[in-house]
Amino acid sequence: MDLFDSQNRSDREPLASRMRPRILDEFAGQEHIVGKGRLLRRSIQADQLSSLIFYGPPGTGKTTLARVIAGTTKSKFISLNAVLCGVKDIREAIEEAKKSFDLFDKKTILFVDEVHRWNKAQQDALLPWVENGTFILIGATTENPYFEVNSALVSRSRIFQLKELDDRALLSIANHALTNRARGYGKWKITHEDGALEHLVKIASGDARSLLNALQLAVETTAENFPPPEGEEIHINMETAEESIQQKAVLYDKEGDYHFDTISAFIKSIRGSDPDAALYWMAKMIRAGEDPKFIIRRLIISASEDIGLADPNALTVVTSAAAAYDRIGMPEGAFPITEAVLYLATAPKSNSTMAYFDALKSVISEENREVPNHLKDPSRDKHSFGHGEGYNYPHAYRDHWVAQAYLPEELKGRFFYKPSSIGFEATIQEDVVRRREAQMAVMMENNHDEVLTYSPGDKTREKWINRVSSGRGQLLQDIRDNIFDRLKIKRHETVLIGEEQSGLFLWEAFRKAPEGLVCGLIPEKREFALTEHYSQTLPENERPFIYNQGLLAFDPEQQAETEGVLFDCFAARDLLRAEGHCRDIFQKIFDNMIKGGRVAIAELNPSGGTKLSSFMKDRLDSSLLNALLELEDELYSNSQYNRKEEIQSAFDNIPCDGLSVEETVMFEKRTILPELLDRWLNTESENSYGKKILEKLGEESYKVIRDKMRGALSGKTVDWEKSFLFIYAEKR
Repeated sequence: MDLFDSQNRSDREPLASRMRPRILDEFAGQEHIVGKGRLLRRSIQADQLSSLIFYGPPGTGKTTLARVIAGTTKSKFISLNAVLCGVKDIREAIEEAKKSFDLFDKKTILFVDEVHRWNKAQQDALLPWVENGTFILIGATTENPYFEVNSALVSRSRIFQLKELDDRALLSIANHALTNRARGYGKWKITHEDGALEHLVKIASGDARSLLNALQLAVETTAENFPPPEGEEIHINMETAEESIQQKAVLYDKEGDYHFDTISAFIKSIRGSDPDAALYWMAKMIRAGEDPKFIIRRLIISASEDIGLADPNALTVVTSAAAAYDRIGMPEGAFPITEAVLYLATAPKSNSTMAYFDALKSVISEENREVPNHLKDPSRDKHSFGHGEGYNYPHAYRDHWVAQAYLPEELKGRFFYKPSSIGFEATIQEDVVRRREAQMAVMMENNHDEVLTYSPGDKTREKWINRVSSGRGQLLQDIRDNIFDRLKIKRHETVLIGEEQSGLFLWEAFRKAPEGLVCGLIPEKREFALTEHYSQTLPENERPFIYNQGLLAFDPEQQAETEGVLFDCFAARDLLRAEGHCRDIFQKIFDNMIKGGRVAIAELNPSGGTKLSSFMKDRLDSSLLNALLELEDELYSNSQYNRKEEIQSAFDNIPCDGLSVEETVMFEKRTILPELLDRWLNTESENSYGKKILEKLGEESYKVIRDKMRGALSGKTVDWEKSFLFIYAEKR
């Protein structure tokens, strides 16, 4: 063998292969799954991987990420390509993995590229060995694993979806290739005309491999003899860049996931009345070679399913377009198809034809119903059984309609069709309703009145969440739902929960961001210890990070888990309890958020909730009741009880968008324990309710009010209003 054969092979290796990242810090893009603090990154660094499936378009880093894992893990790493390997190779890999574990107590990671290319039998061959832990599976696929990978394998794996790389990531990859001396073109002085590199990035359309292949062609064909002497300048002009990368083929497979995703986007754009988007997806399908007849078939369905009687002409327009296309074909046939698409996208919408499925459900789920006697065919046995007797012929009546029952006896009064109030259907809605009312009247008179990144389910995790979530009041759940509805947390995002008290927000964030990073600040030692105790039941690399400190004392840079992390979302409840700290708290929050980060906080607003005077209206004379009402107005107008103005002004110098401070009244059943009532009414505490009554109204009035309140409320469960300020903002 030539001593320099290895080096020669390296020189001949394509740039895209040479520049594959070897460590996580070299990996560009896909921040949503391998960014700082994300679950996958933590698992790789801790070498605590479970079975994984990477799913995404070509050139987004699926195989590269697997190779990074191979270079990081202490486990044995076996790589197979499903296109080239079969069951025999699987058996050999299994034997190798078993030997590694038995002899060296060493785990094995099996990477299968293009895993969707294996048939069901080949995929089934992996199952027992994934199940018993002989090896950890990492699969890579360009097809939706839910459709193309054995469901049993999917259920045992975490699915990570890789996206097309954005222009920033592609530029970073290109510049790294141009400056890297060991594997790229850093030995030479590579320059390029303004816009040339950007052109390569744009046409690559998120595919790093396509970009690097084009860059290699541009560099190596520009140099007169490649490689030139070290340090020589190579200048890439726009013409060379354009020649090096031709127009990228549309990513579309008529039998695969992109086919179904694109037609889905097309139909949803029509349903959503967006003609521009509908035309874009139609053009993408035709450009990729989709059969126009397939598009027309879907348009016919949409004309009935999404438009229906809101515009009965929609079906006529589409069928006419289908006939026109059959006569003229392509390319001119694009015109009638486009006309049909524009008509459907701009037509009024109604899905009332879905009534068929309601009727079908009734047919399937309920027992057979007898055809009413008056609706039966009388031509054969009218005289014997009286079939058809009692039927009223509608054309014999005015307006060609008469009120009578047409459903089986047991279904009378059941409505399947619900006419919309849009387009043509609006003009018949009133008639349909009016006739139903008349039919109901007839039925009643005759006593016939019957009137829509994934992880596999983890039982331990679910039981744990259920256990720590149980026993919460409905009010707290409503507050939680309000906050998380506003934040719309994605599965891969980083979330900070401020000053947690009961786990109310922490566990909900943990549930919504299983592949992200969740941190909770729990200043109270008892609550912290309890939360830490429960978290021990989870795998170490999947636990939320909790810290026994308050927000103002928290410094992410001082914690190994959060160093360098900026948060996508922040949530808290009753964070602003002390007056005068709002500005400092908000500044602290926004200092630790990414641009566009979302903040949602719920604060109790005592001035807007139930006042004790509301229970005294029939128990106090009018003069004393009015005096109590005036005292409460004065008391609750204090800034200590009404924080809205302070909160809004605290945002004056904070860079945020979409600020809203909404007051919402919520309700709960509240039991007024005697001890609680006595605490409210005591006269020793300087700012107590009772002390204020005593000072303002005198001892005699105080005693009357105290005694009446004890009689009305002590030990009673009442409907109690609570006012909350829901604060939402985004970092600018």
